[in-house]
Amino acid sequence: MERNIHIRFTSDTHGHIFPVNYATHTAEDSGLLAMAASAVKDSNTLVLDGGDSLQGTPLTQYYLEHRQSWPVHPVAAAFNALQLDYYTLGNHDFNFGYEALQEYLAAMNGQCLCANLTDLGGKLQFAPWTVHTLENGLRVGITGVVTDFVNIWEQPQNLELLRITDAFEAAKAACEALKGKCDLRICLYHGGFEEDLATGRLLSDSGENIACRLARELDFDLLLTGHQHMAVEGAELYGTYAVQCPANAGRYLDISGHVGPDGTVYSSRFVPAGTADQAQTAADLMPLEEAVQRWLDQPIGSLTQPVLPEGKLEVALHGSHVADLFNLVQLEATGADISCTSLGNDPVGLASPVTMREVTAAYLFANTLVVLEVTESVLRRTLERCAAYFTLQDGKPEVSQEFLLPKVEHYNYDFYAGISYTLDLRRPVGDRITRLTLPDGSPLGDKTYRLCTSNYRATGTGGYEILRECPVLWRGGTEMPDLTAEYIRKHSPVNLNAPGEMQVVW
Repeated sequence: MERNIHIRFTSDTHGHIFPVNYATHTAEDSGLLAMAASAVKDSNTLVLDGGDSLQGTPLTQYYLEHRQSWPVHPVAAAFNALQLDYYTLGNHDFNFGYEALQEYLAAMNGQCLCANLTDLGGKLQFAPWTVHTLENGLRVGITGVVTDFVNIWEQPQNLELLRITDAFEAAKAACEALKGKCDLRICLYHGGFEEDLATGRLLSDSGENIACRLARELDFDLLLTGHQHMAVEGAELYGTYAVQCPANAGRYLDISGHVGPDGTVYSSRFVPAGTADQAQTAADLMPLEEAVQRWLDQPIGSLTQPVLPEGKLEVALHGSHVADLFNLVQLEATGADISCTSLGNDPVGLASPVTMREVTAAYLFANTLVVLEVTESVLRRTLERCAAYFTLQDGKPEVSQEFLLPKVEHYNYDFYAGISYTLDLRRPVGDRITRLTLPDGSPLGDKTYRLCTSNYRATGTGGYEILRECPVLWRGGTEMPDLTAEYIRKHSPVNLNAPGEMQVVW
């Protein structure tokens, strides 16, 4: 007898609830409420999510900072409207601490599955795996796993009552536990592909992403991945059917499985979110949304001159006024000698007067600050990684494919303040730093220096592994958008000239 399963899969929705672009204050085709308005569910349909839901928009930022004032959890309410059945956690879902995570899980109607999470506090509502029987009798085994790089990225205080164990071993144990109990086994994996899906070429052996290993060595029928923000509509991967959603709730995956005596055939397609909200939940959340919009439009200060949106290659070659601002903020907040920061994938600028909308659009993440002890040798290695961002085509600089595939990673190019340096793109990758001095031209010498960077970069992520080995001198708890707003209020009109100078030659 042939039986069918239908799955709606979302992942990496990053706080996108309403179909709104907060940077421009315009409507866009995105959001969980738009998906909830257009999607139809029956008793042979499962709605699943792959995590990274709590961080990413001003709405979730504002809510989590003022959550005692709002009775409805906006992310949970949106997923409940979507009729979510099961979900796992993403690395960003741990960014706000144990209590915020507990409140989120308690507000969700769907069940959290996370096989490599241990709760020492005993208050989180989750399970390692489950078996769900559809109306047609098909038994579906489901587990969830989050990349164990949470242990590298997350602030220690947010993991005091939690343990994230090895992702592969947890997935393996869950796969074995489900054996014989179900007709299909599904892994919700908040992690991505470490191999090129077209060629099989190994892209990274760090362990951050192990989807290909999961498919190759374990017996899951479906591998629903996330984290990388790649659009993988469907791929046969070592006998497992694998997919991945792009970020920010613009599209979800509609997956169909036809289970017959000769096996299972899967197909999948992306479905646009649309723009029409699910009316009742939208009405419930509208007071919060209106408060967020008022907060975003509050002027907080001014600049000596506005900054037009900056192209990615242009600023990597010539410097960024937006990055200068973030480095000035970091230097003042920490008293460090040197600062480095990065920008998101999309071009951003800053109007004057500056509002919270501009700040949150320019600095997208809930990063805090870390001060590391570094030497000239460490700085040379990190700058060589920055220099690898470029390649020369017919003598002209372009962005290296290493920063574009398998996903776009402009945010792994760093901008520095407190040093002066030259990158020579005519030289081979790894040997492009031809000048490195203090801003006054004096050599760095044998001294150690205090380098301020984000908690994300301090873990060595993005090819900066040397930073992971550096002694930590200080950790902050305030997020960069809030530090930036405070700096602009204090120093208006802000002059965007950070100390130091960068030169790129080719």
